[in-house]
Amino acid sequence: MDSGHRIEEIFTNVFKVDGRLATRSIAPGTLVYGEETVVDGKDEYRIWNPYRSKLAAAILKGMHHFYFKRDSKVLYLGAATGTTCSHVSDIVDKGTLNCIEISERSMRELLKVCEKRENMFPFMGDARNVEAYADDVGSVEIIYQDISARDQADILLRNSALLHSGGKAYVAIKSQSIDISKKPKEVYDKFISDVSSVFKLVEKIDIMPYDKMHMFVVMEKKAIK
Repeated sequence: MDSGHRIEEIFTNVFKVDGRLATRSIAPGTLVYGEETVVDGKDEYRIWNPYRSKLAAAILKGMHHFYFKRDSKVLYLGAATGTTCSHVSDIVDKGTLNCIEISERSMRELLKVCEKRENMFPFMGDARNVEAYADDVGSVEIIYQDISARDQADILLRNSALLHSGGKAYVAIKSQSIDISKKPKEVYDKFISDVSSVFKLVEKIDIMPYDKMHMFVVMEKKAIK
């Protein structure tokens, strides 16, 4: 029977449900951050709040390059309490999502999310210390980075050792965390320049009004010559 909900798949496992962005839950009946849900037959869709997730904001602001697949292997740097992670987990439902988080407080909440999701693997530690988790994570196809740190560019470069040649990086560049004395555009441009030896820019998205002083970029790891 038709439930009456308007459901459109816009990217792999990313939907518009009644006009709102959503992912199809791999853990029906469990919420992560108090998100709304819509049930359609056997499926439960979790409404994806762009004010709580920079990836959702980038999609709604017209991001064109979405390389996540159902079986993708993803390294998530700065997993926090699992808000965006949980939606990525829905998207890569047959893949793996390795979640790095340095905060003990955030990790306690993240562990609760991972317990309900078999494709999420939490690692508590500093994303600068790649060697601590490299053997467990192995090589990945996608890096997602959302870290408040002055050395964001260096952190991405360190972790690029785990990324396949041609692999993609999704990064929320935080201008106020990197250098509050410079104009945001200067910070964004410098970040892109600082990682250009390893990454080429694919796309950049201004995610205002959902988040201020951030630029969301999609990058591709250059082939090793």
